[in-house]
Amino acid sequence: MKRLTTLLTIATLALIAGTVAAEWEDSAEYPYPVPLGLQKPRVPADNPVSDAKVDLGKKLYFDKRLSADGTVSCATCHDPKKGWTDQGKVSTGIHGQKGGVSAPTVLNSAFMDIQFWDGRAASLEEQAKGPIENPVEMGFTHAAATTTLAGIAGYPSLFEKAFGTSEISIDRVAQAIASFERTVLTGNAPYDRFEAGDKKALSASAQRGLKLFFGKANCSVCHSGFNFSDSDFHNLGVGMTAKETNLGRHAQTKEDRHRGAFKTPTLRNLSDTAPYMHDGSEATLDDVMAFYNRGGVKNPWLDKEMKPLNLTAREIKDVVNFMKALNGEKAIIEEPALP
Repeated sequence: MKRLTTLLTIATLALIAGTVAAEWEDSAEYPYPVPLGLQKPRVPADNPVSDAKVDLGKKLYFDKRLSADGTVSCATCHDPKKGWTDQGKVSTGIHGQKGGVSAPTVLNSAFMDIQFWDGRAASLEEQAKGPIENPVEMGFTHAAATTTLAGIAGYPSLFEKAFGTSEISIDRVAQAIASFERTVLTGNAPYDRFEAGDKKALSASAQRGLKLFFGKANCSVCHSGFNFSDSDFHNLGVGMTAKETNLGRHAQTKEDRHRGAFKTPTLRNLSDTAPYMHDGSEATLDDVMAFYNRGGVKNPWLDKEMKPLNLTAREIKDVVNFMKALNGEKAIIEEPALP
């Protein structure tokens, strides 16, 4: 029986691997080393990563001239100095307008199967286009943004280096920004070193937290894989008692099962990305654990896995210490000189 089970497991894994390989058989190679604990990001075949494209994308990422009033760039809400977020409950766009959600981190976004809290973008390329035209965020049009770039001395030659011609299109803008974002990685955390054999990398408390994370605390049901996210959507009850409820994924799918469901964020480097939840409603990791320990907020669409955990104060502290052990190497990015 044990041999049969083993064979079935191997066969299942092979099938999964084959499916993934088939899905990405036309993908391009990721040309850079990655930190311990990570896999290489998947790269679409029509947007291979290159030094020139990453350099261009970095400049575009920091360029506020992609917004209608010249005050907002990608880095405004996803600041490298603030965990690649803005560390606010919600983000602030042009004319001081407040957005509806907390800015998710760009760190390891390359590993997400889908982008935005509500999953409205299927790729980093698609995601990069969204904020430019969002009236609350950057408030421009794609046509106006590309016209602006074309009129800035220095950008046409950078596009030529990256793409072979000096044409500036919104697709190329998005491809360059996405290429840069694929280099924004974090790994080599104490947890990764522990898993690699360094048993002193985690404190005794963090080791207890590890067992709880994958056991009694049930965290790994959603925060799974090397990036600690299933890239799926779950209703935790967050924001469901607000006067104007954000229905999350439901806005895209119109399926009842997605009411109030939001994408699972990565837990890597989460010490730098407070406040937590899609609405920034939990200020600290202790607050987050207290929320989960209560079983979330009851509502008709609450995820079936959301139940009271009955963790003790010590167990909560241990899980928090484990999550802090997911803080790894940070991508050190300095704001570049712009054309």
